[in-house]
Parts: sequence; C-alpha cells; structure tokens
Amino acid sequence: MSLNLSFARSQFPALSDADDAWTYLDNAGGSQVLGAVADRIHDYLLTSSVQLGASYGVSTLAAERLYAGQSAIAELINAARPEEVVFGPSSTVMIQTLARAIAPTMAPGDEVVVSMIDHEANIGPWLALEARGIIVRRWEMNRESMSLEVSDLESLMTARTRLVVCTQTSNIFGQLIPVEPITACAHRHGAAVCIDGVAFAPHRLVDVRAWGVDFYVFSLYKVFGPHHAVLYGKYERLLALANLSHHFVPMDKIPGKLQPGNPNYELSYGATAIPEYLVTLGKRSGAPAGASRRACMAVAFDAIAAHEAVLADRVLAWLRARRGVRIIGPASSDPLVRVPTISFVVDGCDSERIVRAIDPLRIGIRFGDFYSRRLIEDLGLAAGKGVVRASCAHYNTVADADRLVAALDQTVPC
Repeated sequence: MSLNLSFARSQFPALSDADDAWTYLDNAGGSQVLGAVADRIHDYLLTSSVQLGASYGVSTLAAERLYAGQSAIAELINAARPEEVVFGPSSTVMIQTLARAIAPTMAPGDEVVVSMIDHEANIGPWLALEARGIIVRRWEMNRESMSLEVSDLESLMTARTRLVVCTQTSNIFGQLIPVEPITACAHRHGAAVCIDGVAFAPHRLVDVRAWGVDFYVFSLYKVFGPHHAVLYGKYERLLALANLSHHFVPMDKIPGKLQPGNPNYELSYGATAIPEYLVTLGKRSGAPAGASRRACMAVAFDAIAAHEAVLADRVLAWLRARRGVRIIGPASSDPLVRVPTISFVVDGCDSERIVRAIDPLRIGIRFGDFYSRRLIEDLGLAAGKGVVRASCAHYNTVADADRLVAALDQTVPC
C-alpha cells in the first residue's frame, strides 16, 4: 500500500509550503493536529458547552458527544466497549491515576515489575508504591540486546507479582518491543500488564484485545489530536479498581469513578475525528472497496509504516556514515524493528549545541532526556545534555528528512 501523502498533509492546517514554513521533526513530543479535530472542538464549545447530566436537550447532546469520543477511541484501539476508555489530560496523569486506583487493591508484600527504560511517567508512580509496602522489582535493560527481554522478566516473576509495567516503544531508542510475549509471561504468573503505548500509537495500529493487555495508556496529542490522553482497561479490571471520585459514586460507575471532576468534554469530542481520518486515509491509500473501518485503518497504518521507514532511512543513512556519531537505538530503518524516532550523540559535542545550531534553520528537533532520565543516566549520556532526537510523522516528506540531513551536515563537527 502507498500512503496518500498529499491527502494526509492537506488535513493538517499547520503544514505549509511557504518558504518560511517550519519543518516539524519533533513529533514524538507532540504531533500536529488534524483540522477536523479543531473543528469539532470549536463546534462543541460554541453549541454544546454545558454540564452533563441534566434533562434538557443541550445537556443530552453534550453527553452524547462525550460518549461518541469514548466510542471513537474504543474503535481506534479495538476495545470491547466504550466504557473501557478513561479520558484525562496526559499519559503521565493517567498512569498516576491507575497507580492510585490500583494501590488499595494490593497488600504489603505484593510485587510490581517495572521496566527501567521507560519514560518516568511509567516508573515514578510505581516506585511510590514502595511507601505502602509494595515491592517493586526493577526490570533492567538487557545489555546485549539493548532492549527488554522476556527471559529477564521471567526471572523477576514470583507468586506475589500483581502487575508488570513497561513501554511498547522507547521514546529514546525508537525500538519496537513486542507486548504479546510480555503479556503471556505476566498472565502465566497471574499478574496484570500495563503498557505505555505513547511512542507506539502514532505509528502502528493499536489492538488491545489481540494483545490481551489489561491496561494501556497513550496520548492523543501525539496521535494527531488534542492535548488529551487515554487509559484503557479491561472492564473487569476497571471494576476492581478503587473509586477516586466522590464517596457516593458507585464502584461500577465506569469510567466515571476514575475521572473525578469529569474529563475535558470538548477535547473528548474532538477525538472523534481521529479514527475517521485514519479510515479515510486507508481508503485513499489502497484499501479494497467494501473493507471494514478497522481494515481501512490497518491499511492506513501499513502505509504509514512503509512511508516512515523511508524517512527514517534518509536520516539513519547519514548518521551511519558520519564519523564520531553514535545512534542510540537500532541503526536499521526496518519498520519491524523501529519507529522513526531517532536519537544520536556526537563525540566531543554536547547535544544542546547541535540542536541550537539548527533552530535558526526553522527545523524543529530537540535535545535532552525526554523524561527517560533513568535510561539516559544509565547510558552515561546525561553530562552531554542527553541525546539529539529527530522524530518523523507520516505527514513528513522526504524533503523534510533531506532538509534535516543538510542541516546536520552543516552543524555536526567532523
């Protein structure tokens, strides 16, 4: 399948062909927003911005729109029902929410296995459970594969393990981590699984049911939507969590008991445009006539993966060939191995210096630890201001990648 790039770019108002336009290559930090998302947010605010739960017509419409947002994201991730979608402001908050709600269901001596290559959002809240007597076992990066290995996880599992948490894609390495064997290992030991899909969801189709994961978290503002996030949980898992809302909210009020004060209504409604865009992109990228909506989204993401691999290879090829440059993560652009989130360091040159030299060229990239500070420190890269990171999205062009390569050619020391 071939990505219909011209259609894709036409759906993002921020993209421009003007001579002074920015080249957006910081997409792992936040994607551009679909025009249809902004239109729906605008429409909600001007036509249905009232509180839910009343009997009058506009309040009923507002409730229907919130439910439409849940339904749209349930379709996007293949959840069994809309109630399994919990909305909130960011993935960081959603993982903190999950940790708060799951803690009362655990007893001192119960165990949680936590990946140490993750974004701090999926480490800190779990380490905080140690204050409650929960034992946190650290799942360290395998030094030979520079990834997470199921064999290492297996050695950490015990009869008291209640939860395994890890990323599906490192926001530093860009490497894909198969979640099915991780989930299978956890379930064999009677433990649940929470997957951080933030760096995965913009690039591949999420399928929580096929993978069997118990909880899944990702940010809509990195999947072409508003600054909003999602916590998915299997219905029975959400039922078992503690109530974080008012004392009179019933335990079976899902997702309400996990959304104290309610989620942002207009952003939830704006998210309805995301799966619609992906369905249309799939149809315009080669989906057969009569294909289901999910099949169309699968075609869209297959085309996205192929296109992004081309973009990644333009950048990686330059990095592989340059003396004194070290790629942090897979050097291959193979879409079965990585997403186009590319990190590197340059010998004798801190990462901030490189990025600040490129800023005036109107190319948006970034330096730092990207909140994966423990990983950056473990790699010995903190003193050099972390890594330089360039991250493509499907709406980027080959010209965008070549523009970055040309800029690096001018700014990176030989």
